[in-house]
Amino acid sequence: MRILPVPVLQDNYSWLVVDEADRTAAVVDCAEVAPVLEAARAEGVRVTAVLSTHHHFDHVGGNEELALATPVRVYGNADDASRIPALTDGVRAGDRVHLGGSVAEVIFIPAHTSGHIAYHFPRERVVFTGDTLFVAGCGRLFEGDPGQMMSSLGRLAALPDDTRVYCGHEYTVRNLEFAATLEPGNRAIADKLAWARSCRAEGRPTVPTTLASERATNPFLRWSSPELRASVRERCPEAGDDDLEIFACTRRLKDSF
Repeated sequence: MRILPVPVLQDNYSWLVVDEADRTAAVVDCAEVAPVLEAARAEGVRVTAVLSTHHHFDHVGGNEELALATPVRVYGNADDASRIPALTDGVRAGDRVHLGGSVAEVIFIPAHTSGHIAYHFPRERVVFTGDTLFVAGCGRLFEGDPGQMMSSLGRLAALPDDTRVYCGHEYTVRNLEFAATLEPGNRAIADKLAWARSCRAEGRPTVPTTLASERATNPFLRWSSPELRASVRERCPEAGDDDLEIFACTRRLKDSF
């Protein structure tokens, strides 16, 4: 499996997942068709599948046009069938999606949207997380609550340390700048922020990340950090010492950052 970033819209990524053996590819979150087909042509592969993580237009806006342009299977949460354009294959937690020689397992991760799912390729140690787990961040709570997001992130954080995380947006620098305000003493955050700024200055993506790196730098996985907890309680005295309240206040602080 080879994974190529396809920058789309303002700061989104679609991901071209290439099967080298049969020269086919899947696209994760097809927001726009032209850049995806251009990337596929450059690679000499045929797009045969779409993996939709959630229903937001900046992740599924190209589904129908792509389905008209070439025969594809469109996967997405079966419970969101009315909101995933051109859906052909509804899936739920625990289902498997076969792509050439690779198999993805579906993980249900609601909160950003009520039907959000991730696609985990255990053999390749890869997971596509859409807008739930970002590099150093998590998605806004549009259709869920902090407890749901904590649980969803926990399902992802339970994957092996070396799992590569491919998310849907290039938010890394801003996310790490926020993380640094809560843990100014965290050297891993400072180092990764410097790296991310260098990447963006050179026009390189900061995605993928790894779960090991996220555990060291992502404030939404670090609610047990004494420094983070102290910083959050200073800004949100009502949080007390409850894990869920610390997480919820962290999300509220990020919303206004």
